Amino acid sequence: MKKVFQISLALFCLAFIGVSCKPKQSAYKSVYEAAKEREMQQTADESNTVVKPAGTLSPVEVSVRKEKVTPVYHTDAAGLKSYNVVIASLSVKLNAESLKSRMENEGYNVILAQNEQGMYRVIVASYDDKESAAAKRNEIYEKYSMKGDTDYLRRTYGVPFNDLWILQREY
Repeated sequence: MKKVFQISLALFCLAFIGVSCKPKQSAYKSVYEAAKEREMQQTADESNTVVKPAGTLSPVEVSVRKEKVTPVYHTDAAGLKSYNVVIASLSVKLNAESLKSRMENEGYNVILAQNEQGMYRVIVASYDDKESAAAKRNEIYEKYSMKGDTDYLRRTYGVPFNDLWILQREY
């Protein structure tokens, strides 16, 4: 009887320990979440500007962020100007190159640029003035919203439709 009690007590303790232990997050996941949080905080801290397109019924907010970026390819250096329409920000160069080739097939002159944090910015248009960049961003936005298919970019290219923004290049 004493052995049965001891075995039962041991099994109860093991069950209690097993149930009370929560699985720990992987080191990768916690580092990823911390980096994502830092990027979101940095984005919130940066100055955002709203540009309203002329002649449209519903104004579209255009986010303008300032960053130091360098072209990934030297052939793109001449095309990278002060205000750039960014369609995606990717951390893997191969993914950025893949998106670049798909967007070039749509007729865009795509430039890949990398910021100081190592993110690849996929730029579909580059201008010397903010108004031209905002107009192009809105043109792309309206091109797909007129189709009534606001999820087209996400489905086709893996790019969130509402994530088009303007990058103001710092030197």
